[in-house]
Amino acid sequence: MNTARDGSADRLTDLDRRLLAALRTDGRAPIASLAQRLGVSRATVSHRIEKLTARGVIVGFSVRVRDYAQAAPVRAISFIEVEGRTTDRAIDALRGFVEIQNLHTTNGGWDLVAEIACEDLAAFDGVLRRIRGIEGVVNSETSLLLSSVVR
Repeated sequence: MNTARDGSADRLTDLDRRLLAALRTDGRAPIASLAQRLGVSRATVSHRIEKLTARGVIVGFSVRVRDYAQAAPVRAISFIEVEGRTTDRAIDALRGFVEIQNLHTTNGGWDLVAEIACEDLAAFDGVLRRIRGIEGVVNSETSLLLSSVVR
């Protein structure tokens, strides 16, 4: 292992980057398939995955579901303003919303940005009501996403 003081031990190799890209595409791909795709041995792929996991580059494996735009026809982006020092509590509450696909902190006039996906407008209305009911949420602005023009 490289232990240079310049931080090079933490740098990703070209193989690491290609392996991570392959895993992002299919996190359940067999080691043999990854090895063939990357042009290296199965042992090399296993070793690199172990090292990347030990270094904290790979923090876990998860299941991918079909595009939520197809599964949930009502999609929106919600900008949320949180009062004072209640952001952590608001984030904890929002994490429990099944309809929130992604949640981001941000700068500027809004504190949080939530990507929302619902089955219908009634469910969407309920999500907005629940967001506005969270202690510390003082304002929100939500826009429905009508169509995706770039993927």
